Amino acid sequence: MRQWPKITRVLSLKEKIIFYFLLLVFIGSIFSWGILFYLSKTKAVPTYGGEYIEGIVGQPMYINPVLSASNDADDDLVRTIYSSLFKYDGQGHLENDLVDTYSISNDKTQYTIHLKKNVKWHDDQPLTAADVLFTINLISDPAYKSPLRSNWQGIQTSSSDDYTLTFTLQTPYVGFLNDLTFGILPKHIWGSIGPDKFTLTDLNLEPIGSGPYKYSSFQKDSNGNILSYKLMANPNYFDGKPYISKLTFDFYADDASVIDAYNKKEIMGISSISPSELPGIKLPQSTQAYKFEIPRYFAIFFNQTKSIPLATNEVRQALAYATNRQEIIDKVLDSNGSPVYAPILKGMVGYDDSLNKYDFNLDKANQILDNAGWARGTDGFRGKNNTALAINLVTTDWPELKQTAQIIRSQWEKIGVKVNITNLSISDIQQNYIRPREYEALLFGQVLGADPDPYSFWDSTQKHDPGLNLSLYGDSNSDQLITNGREEFDPAKRAAIYTNFQTQLDSEIPAIFLYSPDYVYPVNKSVHGINITDLISPAQRFSDITKWYIDTRRIWKK
Repeated sequence: MRQWPKITRVLSLKEKIIFYFLLLVFIGSIFSWGILFYLSKTKAVPTYGGEYIEGIVGQPMYINPVLSASNDADDDLVRTIYSSLFKYDGQGHLENDLVDTYSISNDKTQYTIHLKKNVKWHDDQPLTAADVLFTINLISDPAYKSPLRSNWQGIQTSSSDDYTLTFTLQTPYVGFLNDLTFGILPKHIWGSIGPDKFTLTDLNLEPIGSGPYKYSSFQKDSNGNILSYKLMANPNYFDGKPYISKLTFDFYADDASVIDAYNKKEIMGISSISPSELPGIKLPQSTQAYKFEIPRYFAIFFNQTKSIPLATNEVRQALAYATNRQEIIDKVLDSNGSPVYAPILKGMVGYDDSLNKYDFNLDKANQILDNAGWARGTDGFRGKNNTALAINLVTTDWPELKQTAQIIRSQWEKIGVKVNITNLSISDIQQNYIRPREYEALLFGQVLGADPDPYSFWDSTQKHDPGLNLSLYGDSNSDQLITNGREEFDPAKRAAIYTNFQTQLDSEIPAIFLYSPDYVYPVNKSVHGINITDLISPAQRFSDITKWYIDTRRIWKK
């Protein structure tokens, strides 16, 4: 062995090169074998750390669960900061969140809920039944203008102790537990803030919740727009500390800006993009594009009180026949969506594919208008009794809806209908058009939730703000069908009720249902643990956020 160091002295230059090469190969082989052995005997598991940065098109305004339902950017943040009584898992199933156990009376009108006792707010104060009752009282009070208010009419709430709640309904309601997925506000923080200050307080942007992440900071530009919003993991979260230490949300004006930021690796995910925008992502090898069908649809809602032509059944019927849904889906969604003809979607109780559909038929549309006396003028547009067949269509400035509106105009003009389009920001359209119902036709979307209950969107009591009945639709018959559907726990009987409701809706055409787009969620593959198969709403993508991870460590296999 002592002679090995001297071996190079007797070797020629060529032999030395070969010797050192073989020696290097031998050492490399040993090293590689060691790595392979280590990798084969160990496995990567999540560990704490890392930062996830996501881009969102839009602006947060009220990171407050009482108000957030009408703004996707708000709702996204609320889902990570606040806890709710119940939540949806990654498969779209309802599961306990703040609830420990619950029971339902035999007559289905009383729900008794016991809260978990180890829950604390981000300021380390305990969460109790008083906080839940306080939040429900805010939602129920019309002065606070919560979009959730319609769910809490006629429901009595009480608590027998700090961790027990009782809900008493006037009549059975099959979807009641689904309505208990709103975030809970801390009474000790919000209790002194009245309705006049409710939308103005800094707490709407500096919230204190009980969820897996808590507020850290945000940045604004010189115009007051929020550029970035930072959260940090809640180490005392009752369901376990999240793996990812920091969440950062960056906000952008449009799809092009957020996609550009993703391509520059400034962000790691995009809250949502139109399927047609996917080719704009230049990092396909490092991107996982999650795609889901979620219970939402887009439609054109008619306000018949604001338009003489739209108040006539023949015009609405002709417009329905003149609408080519498949053209919209192909051009706007790159074929990633489904046509919709009714407010209850495929897979829901009450969906009926045999219901009448106004399939695309220009000849029939023209014939209906001809027979009703809407004559074409020299410019090709129709009129009747000195009333022009012109419709003012309002929608958001979201590219997908702007393009949809342009296609709708092109389709309807083929039957002699003049269409004027107005595109507005989401905040403008909410404040100045939807709330006062100041539009003739509105191209907008509605997210249905897990239960098909049409009450919030179609009951006559919801015609005015904060109700969501955008077509101002309903009469005693349709209202009774909706009520009967809410009270029927037998799925087959409930489906029959909803078929009758949709048949009436179809005959009166208060809206033209267009499509349900696929939800596309691009995320860098460095983010692991996203095990979602079904989504109830876009914000529910964070339902298992505590299980997401970026950093890993290796442990020995058992």
